[in-house]
Amino acid sequence: MSTRRTGLAMIVLAWLVVGGLLVLMFTRVLEDRENPNRNPATRIDGSQIEVTLRRNRAGHFVANGEINGADAVFLLDTGATDVVVSAELATRAGLKRLRAARASTAAGTISVFDTRIDRVALGDIVLRDVNASINPHMQGRDVLLGMSFLGQLELTQRDGTLTLRHAE
Repeated sequence: MSTRRTGLAMIVLAWLVVGGLLVLMFTRVLEDRENPNRNPATRIDGSQIEVTLRRNRAGHFVANGEINGADAVFLLDTGATDVVVSAELATRAGLKRLRAARASTAAGTISVFDTRIDRVALGDIVLRDVNASINPHMQGRDVLLGMSFLGQLELTQRDGTLTLRHAE
């Protein structure tokens, strides 16, 4: 009888392992759909650094990057004047709240705090001393990568990709 129970337990365990692996696999697929640029492709040609991003299923350009060495997820937003970070990420990145300000968003006017970011990295493109805002209404490590960063780059959009170029 104990052999039979052991066999049944092994079958149940096998199904649990298979189920867990399927969950991990589908989680990865969903993450890739939201952010297909977790490791942005970089090409260096002389003094030019080029990062190419793929559009996600919603048509947005989302990519992993860093703010002062803290991991971040960038949503490229040419409609945003500055880089905008959450209060949580600002704390992890050591950003200082310089002065209170008002910002117009799609949801209306909100209170934010002006700040400066020492280092913003997207792939091998690294910019220093970038204007930014801390938005206490945002959550997690999401960042709107606005024109205070993007305006210093050359942007080319073609066939579902966006190529960002920076000359050093």
